[in-house]
Amino acid sequence: MKILVFGGHGLVGGHVMKELAKSKQHTAIALSRRDKVDLLNLSDAVKAIETHKPDVIINCAAHVGSLNYVTDFAADVIHDNLQIMLNVYRAVAKVNPKIKVITPISNCAYPGDSDIQKESEFWNGPVHHSVWSYGNSRRGIVAISKCYAMQYKVPCVNFYVANSYGPGDYMDPNKTHALNGMIIRMLQAKQKGDKTFEVWGTGKPTREWVYAPDVARMLVTAVDAAPQVDPINLAQNKAYAIGETARMIKEAISFPGEITFNTSKQDGAPTKQLDDKLFKEKFPQFKFTDMKEGIAQTVAYYRKELGIK
Repeated sequence: MKILVFGGHGLVGGHVMKELAKSKQHTAIALSRRDKVDLLNLSDAVKAIETHKPDVIINCAAHVGSLNYVTDFAADVIHDNLQIMLNVYRAVAKVNPKIKVITPISNCAYPGDSDIQKESEFWNGPVHHSVWSYGNSRRGIVAISKCYAMQYKVPCVNFYVANSYGPGDYMDPNKTHALNGMIIRMLQAKQKGDKTFEVWGTGKPTREWVYAPDVARMLVTAVDAAPQVDPINLAQNKAYAIGETARMIKEAISFPGEITFNTSKQDGAPTKQLDDKLFKEKFPQFKFTDMKEGIAQTVAYYRKELGIK
């Protein structure tokens, strides 16, 4: 098959491209703004699909950032993310509605007061106020894909995905994914000889983390899967407190200082942990990367990219 990866130079999209290259079963094309394809413009999305004639689109394009970023730029974040998805689906409907569209959806779209995030409870309450812009834009993906499946029969495969981390992300800790941001800041703190490292918030909220190459493997597996417009969790059902995660990073980096907590920064939702019942039933052989191994690989990546020993 020919597969178009929107956002194919980003964290997850970049690993999707590597996974597709390893499989050697498909022809893959990565497109993003660096290729002068702006999905905020419907004409760009239509032209890309008309030009490359894909059988499948894996859509990893998104306007992302830290908790503070998606609050400070809330209007831009929700507008851009909804516009991207609307344009991708409208372009597919215009050019070829038989194209399968595969999309990872951040689990911040779940109700903010969820304990364990279950697919059947997705619409049971509002998203957490700390991710109001990004979380609601991710909810929009579910509604948009279902509407296009209803009217145009566009085959969709959607997954709810936990907080991703791993090599290949932004260098700016305010733009990168949360765990990667902690790694960048702690490496910089060690290089400067800081005696303390500040965690934003209380460190008490728990988060399920998923290694970006694991997400990529699942998205590539979905190329041959049946349509799944109602998303299922890509889940391990295992979460770590943010403070505990910081201590794991401290160990991987050998940071000698003390971890402190800046409680003036917002915490976000108290728990983000995905129920894995449906995922284990559908993909019982799927194996996730061990957390400590994933952190070690991510630390090695940022050491090299930032030139920090």
